[in-house]
Amino acid sequence: MDMEATHYHFRPVNNAVYETLGARWYDADDDPVALLRAEARFRNPWVLAKIAEALGPGAHRILDVGCGAGFLANYLALAGHRVIGVDAAPGSLRVARVHDYSRTVRYDVGDAGALPYADGAFDVVCAMDFLEHTPEPERAIAEAARVLAPSGLFLFHTFNRNLLSWLVVIKGVEWFVRNTPHDLHVFHLFLTPREVVAMCRAHGLEATEVVGSRPKLDAAFFRMLVTRRVPSEFQFRQTRATLLGYSGTARKVPSRATP
Repeated sequence: MDMEATHYHFRPVNNAVYETLGARWYDADDDPVALLRAEARFRNPWVLAKIAEALGPGAHRILDVGCGAGFLANYLALAGHRVIGVDAAPGSLRVARVHDYSRTVRYDVGDAGALPYADGAFDVVCAMDFLEHTPEPERAIAEAARVLAPSGLFLFHTFNRNLLSWLVVIKGVEWFVRNTPHDLHVFHLFLTPREVVAMCRAHGLEATEVVGSRPKLDAAFFRMLVTRRVPSEFQFRQTRATLLGYSGTARKVPSRATP
C-alpha cells in the first residue's frame, strides 16, 4: 500500500450516502453517522473554546463548510454566534434546519471549492470531517482563506494517511458498524498533518495547533465491537498522537500593505 499516494485521479468518496440519511442523522445507532455524532459531542466544545481563545467574547461570524446536518453549526448558534452552514447535499441541510433550535442559522447549498461569499466575510471558518471528502482539499482551504477576515481563525478535522488509519478508520468501521456503505472513506483522500499545514501556509494560514483524537477504549467501545451498533455513551478522547484523526487551528496572516 502506497502511503504517499497522490490524492487525484482515483475513485471518489461516496458522498451521496448523506442524502439518504434523513432523520437517521440524529437517531440511528446502526450506522457510521452515530460515530459522527459522538465526534461532534467531543469536538464541539473544543471548537467553541478555540474561537473564544483566539477571538475573545462576542458573537462572531462563522462559516461551517461541509456542515452536513448541522451538528456543529447548530451548537455554535446556540452559543450565540452568527453562523452560516454550507453543504452540497440539500437533504442534509433540510435536516439541519429542523434541528436548529436557535432559529438563526442560515443554511446554503454550495461548493466548498467556489464559496458563494465575499472576501473576508467571516471571522471563523470550520471544515470538520470534510477535507477527506473532497478530491481538491487545497482548493477548499484556499477558499476558506479567501473568505476569512485578516487574523481570522480556520479550524479543521480530518484523518491521517497511514496503515493504522486505513485499518481503524476504514476497515474497522466496515467490520464493526452496521450499514457502513462502500467508499464511505477512501484512503487516498486522507491527508497527513504535514500536508494540511503546508496547504494552509500556501494560502496565508499559519497553523497554531494540531491535536489527535481516538475512540475511548471503554465498555461502550467494546459493546460496539460485539453488537455492531454505536452506543449513545460512545466517546472520543484527545491525544497527542495524530496517527488516526486530528484537529487543528490556523490563523490568517494579515497581508502587508504595499508601500
